[in-house]
Amino acid sequence: MTRRQHLTLLTAVFATSSSAIGKDNDSMREVLETSQNEKKGIMLYCKGQTIGGVVTKVGADFVELRSREYSRILFKIDSIDGVAMS
Repeated sequence: MTRRQHLTLLTAVFATSSSAIGKDNDSMREVLETSQNEKKGIMLYCKGQTIGGVVTKVGADFVELRSREYSRILFKIDSIDGVAMS
């Protein structure tokens, strides 16, 4: 595995373990807001699928992304399993 794959896996595990313990997803929200502020790309992991993009908006219950293929992608924050920033 490459270093990027290790980092992605570690971030995904960290994000899912915090929600499993019952803590607030502050770290996941922090990564989403950093992507929004710094215009950095992220990967969202949701039910075995990965979606890449840049965060354009973070709401109370949702996050909005844009990518090369789609101008607007909406995710419920509760359905996100993990987040990795590139």
